[in-house]
Amino acid sequence: MLKFTGATAGAVAIGTTLAAPQATAAGASLVHPGLLHTRTDLDRMAKKVKAVAAPYTAGFARLTANSHAQSGWTANPQAIVYRGDGSPQNYRTLYNDIHAAYQNALRWHVTGESAYGDTAVAILNAWSSTLTSVQGSADRFLAAGLYGYQFANAAELVRDHADFDLARFQKMMLDVFHPLSEDFLANHNGAVISNYWANWDLTAIACVLAVGILCDDRAKIDRAVEYFKHGAGMGSVKNAMPVVYEDEGLAEWVEAGRDQGHALLGVGLMGTICEMAWNQGIDLYGYDDSRFLKGAQYVAKWSMGGEVPYTANTRRKGAINGWSGSETAAAAAAVDPAMTRPIWAMIANHYTKRRGLSATYLTRVAAQAAPEGGGGDYGPNSGGYDQLGFGTLVFSRDRASASESVGAGASPSPAASASASASANSGAGAGSGVSPSASAVGGAVPQGGEGDDLAATGSTDVVAWTAATGVTALAGGLLLLRRRNRSGGAAQ
Repeated sequence: MLKFTGATAGAVAIGTTLAAPQATAAGASLVHPGLLHTRTDLDRMAKKVKAVAAPYTAGFARLTANSHAQSGWTANPQAIVYRGDGSPQNYRTLYNDIHAAYQNALRWHVTGESAYGDTAVAILNAWSSTLTSVQGSADRFLAAGLYGYQFANAAELVRDHADFDLARFQKMMLDVFHPLSEDFLANHNGAVISNYWANWDLTAIACVLAVGILCDDRAKIDRAVEYFKHGAGMGSVKNAMPVVYEDEGLAEWVEAGRDQGHALLGVGLMGTICEMAWNQGIDLYGYDDSRFLKGAQYVAKWSMGGEVPYTANTRRKGAINGWSGSETAAAAAAVDPAMTRPIWAMIANHYTKRRGLSATYLTRVAAQAAPEGGGGDYGPNSGGYDQLGFGTLVFSRDRASASESVGAGASPSPAASASASASANSGAGAGSGVSPSASAVGGAVPQGGEGDDLAATGSTDVVAWTAATGVTALAGGLLLLRRRNRSGGAAQ
């Protein structure tokens, strides 16, 4: 078994990886909408649902069945949101309203019915006129990160709605959410750098990146990207996946040694970061020889009950100039193959449809999870709201042509580029249907690109959609691992 760890793995890959261009370079304009969804994505959803195309119709059915996606939702804004023991925890009000705003905004774009857009705007305006701070225990950093990136995504979908107070909402994001996430990345709540597991960093990175895009702040975008690549905490890409097993095309997800729920959370967060960056022309999906692909494949295989390697790791815990200790994870934790979160469609569609790569485990786990729901579909506690979800509706896409699979403005690693060129077939691109706010500013096409209650897909394989059950079934013979014929083979 050929494996590389930490900086060693990076050294091996850096020699063969092209740097991705920065869409945030001086003079470059940001894409709006341009967080998890671009104008092209929104038009595609509307066109596919109107055409009653699978799997979009099953994904849209999950959305319309959700109680948060109803135009009768009334916001309940709070001046101070608290999360964590020892505080008057009221953060459930916040995450329920965020998911209602996001789901109504999506429904507006798909259907064109103004009642849903108006509801989303009313929720967001109510909060930006009321909320002054997020407080609590250390969990306040989780609240700022999780709900910060989600809030930004909901707002991005209605940023050009006539009644939306974008400036006031941006000020709330800059004053309330961003400072906590930035402080966590800089100071880690006064703890030693490895005290907090990867998902803590990832929530903060997601928030900083999302706020940067929403507020057209290039410095914040660059800050998030730099931390993703080189940050000292557990959430940077090489610390979250410290060991690469090149002969298996897998990268060990560090929180697999903790538990399944937090590992799924982390993968979903890293995918969210990669997707938001991709839509601004920054290829984090392909960074370090597509390290995230290998990590996502690892978690997908392990979550389905497959055997995965695990190299024991020890991390330091404690406060700076205070108590200290250490914790060792010696093996991957036990899993429940039935546990799922709405994280897989986004990742699988990127690698298999945009890039034309084979990703067997991602394909399988995404099919099992389809059609993906969203907040409120995965339990009533906060873990059921950790992802915005509805990936079957929002991330399913036609397979890109060879040129499209590389993505405008993004440079994949040579291995990924070669694979995409070899594997991708010519095919129809995104739909051109018109959705609400079609005249939105920056209607550009996409540029290439806590607690114990944690809370159809693309593929290069043949997928058969079973409409009666809403589940994809794959031809068994095509689920076999296809290895690449090169030393230290690419991720499968």
